[in-house]
Amino acid sequence: MKELSTCKILLVDDTKTNIHILVQALKDDYELGVAMNGHKAIEYAVRHKPDLILLDILMPEMDGFEVCERLSENQHSKDIPIIFITAMDDPKDKTRGFEMGAVDYITKPFDITEVKSRVKTHLTLKVSQEALEKQNIILNEKVRERTRNLEETQIEIINRLGLAAEFRDEGTGNHVKRMSRYCNILGKAYGLPVEEYRILALASTMHDIGKIGISDSILLKNGKLTDEEWIQMKLHPAIGARLLSGSKSKLLKKAEIIALTHHEWWDGTGYPSGLKGEEIPLIGRITCICDVFDALSSERPYKKAWSVEKAAEEIKINSGKHFDPKLVKLFIALLPEIRKIIHEFK
Repeated sequence: MKELSTCKILLVDDTKTNIHILVQALKDDYELGVAMNGHKAIEYAVRHKPDLILLDILMPEMDGFEVCERLSENQHSKDIPIIFITAMDDPKDKTRGFEMGAVDYITKPFDITEVKSRVKTHLTLKVSQEALEKQNIILNEKVRERTRNLEETQIEIINRLGLAAEFRDEGTGNHVKRMSRYCNILGKAYGLPVEEYRILALASTMHDIGKIGISDSILLKNGKLTDEEWIQMKLHPAIGARLLSGSKSKLLKKAEIIALTHHEWWDGTGYPSGLKGEEIPLIGRITCICDVFDALSSERPYKKAWSVEKAAEEIKINSGKHFDPKLVKLFIALLPEIRKIIHEFK
């Protein structure tokens, strides 16, 4: 906590005798500044930010009330406590002084012991308030740091859940990393707010979490699936949605939607619900394009990787069929960035 002896007081009075009395009374206990008129007082207060101002009211050119008003309007001086010390002892003047924000009102002729006592009281209060504010800042920063750590931990867990599903049939986990980046830039290009496309990027990593419930004999089959096997494979969106359901987390709610709808197609021929057009949530439509493109351009147990050009052409061919036409145009325009992502996560 700040020591009272280091506190600075500004004394404002146009009468040298009054200034002299106050200086002699306070100089051994505090640092002092002096101003003989209102203009100098405002200039000093803004520049040096004293801890307390003892302010006379009856001064030429600018009286103490106007000085108080101007100080309260200035961002650099509005929080400095002011004690009026004046010969004006009318109750109306006192009321006006307090209404203008003064913390105390002392009438002349004053008792110097009383002045010293009130000065000490108000400085002690100010120092205590400043210490409390600093402590609150420290505590708030600790809370923010712990919140950041918690969020980072949650994000890491979520990413690892997504990777866990992909490791079974993709091996490196790079599919979800590329997917996340594709969804991020496509969501941004679509015009989603920053928070929304960042959440989309994270939530998309869990799009295939439902594959955890699919047999390895189907998931890792090196060849075309039978009709019965395909029926089982098509259960993974619903499985994923069930795994993610019931959370209060905005991120997991988005992930649930993505898991359930990323295989729905624009023309209504997708699964599991046969949603059509804008019935499919936007985040599901975005993830759908990114998922299909990466599946086409990546090597899988059942296929060789397609070139970026061939995969992009397939996306364009299916615009208005499997994919939202607006998103297709945006995705194709992003191909230079997509190539960089592919190169980064080979």
